[in-house]
Amino acid sequence: MAHEMNDDVLNDEQAGDGYEEITSEEVDRVVEQLETLISQTESENIRSCLEEAADRIFALVYGDDADVVSEDASPLGEAA
Repeated sequence: MAHEMNDDVLNDEQAGDGYEEITSEEVDRVVEQLETLISQTESENIRSCLEEAADRIFALVYGDDADVVSEDASPLGEAA
């Protein structure tokens, strides 16, 4: 099924200009929903896949180098 989704994405990109505008609001909403699903998932394998998906979706707008801060972490990091 995942392979079929990848084919659909490729076909969509080939049909258009290969660029889709994605808003930060949509990314935030989807990542939040994935985090909720992750917290309700017992399987470590499934959680790992969901976490990877959330990271990849987050990177679509915020980039690969963006720091992800969990809800319980301090945004300033640990004091030295």
